Amino acid sequence: MTCCRTLARLLLSGGLAFASAAHAAGITVHDARNRDVTVTDFARTVSIGGAITEILYALGLESRLVGVDTTSLYPAAALQDKPNVGYVRQISAEGVLGLNPTLILAIQGSGPRETMDILETAKVPLVLVPETFSEEGLIEKIKLVGHAMGVHARAECLSAAVGADLAQLRALRAKVTKPVRVMFVMSLQNGRAMAAGHKTAADEIIQLAGAANAVEDYDGYKVISDEAIVAAKPDVVLSIERGKDSLQADAVYTHPGFALTPVAANKSFITMDGLYLLGFGPRTAAAARDLSVKLYPALAEGGAFASALSTANCRQ
Repeated sequence: MTCCRTLARLLLSGGLAFASAAHAAGITVHDARNRDVTVTDFARTVSIGGAITEILYALGLESRLVGVDTTSLYPAAALQDKPNVGYVRQISAEGVLGLNPTLILAIQGSGPRETMDILETAKVPLVLVPETFSEEGLIEKIKLVGHAMGVHARAECLSAAVGADLAQLRALRAKVTKPVRVMFVMSLQNGRAMAAGHKTAADEIIQLAGAANAVEDYDGYKVISDEAIVAAKPDVVLSIERGKDSLQADAVYTHPGFALTPVAANKSFITMDGLYLLGFGPRTAAAARDLSVKLYPALAEGGAFASALSTANCRQ
């Protein structure tokens, strides 16, 4: 009963905060739910999703942030300086509303569903940011966040810088003559590989790096059999760094399935930071370039990646 009374007070306070700013000229945002959301006050924003937080910092809007989720790992100051509202798919409604936000920006797929339902009824504008794993989807994500925050010029600046980096990446990728076959493995569960198929961030980053996804016959993440691994003939296994839970090279090389593939024969195993590799934020082109050079060392001979993002000032 106490929990319910607390939540009711939070819902009311959120509604009052929204009403107090209702005189301001609203910004209409068409979000991932195919809905138009009116934003009238973005002074107290909660960001749910590491890529959204990274974009907000790149736009110089960290002073408007009153809370972030646990995937907001870059820049490091985000989690160090801002209240934590939980993991992106296990968000606490009370944790979010207790910060008295005037705007909630959440990446598509945030949850659980019960929490998102509560946030939708809280009278605080909730913008669900589309998560489309593509070059176009990345640019649109930046523009939507910038639009919701009322900083269109900054968003255009950041979009242009990221677009220039993606153009450099395309030129680099054009030099690849024989794509290697990469299998992204999230984990080995009881000896079985959880691998990424199509329509995933891993699938797109592999393609952006000029490689081919060795998994060809399904979408999303699935546990696959040893026979399927052998049949896929991956040249490289790619994974992400997850602290003590990180996949280890020796576990891959001695696995019954991978032991019969070029992965084990060539000792080809790559790990990278998870948000950097799969976050689809402003640094995605740089992450794909880094992966490409790991896959094709000869590409590094072309010189350093001159990132437009590193020289652009989109914070003012």
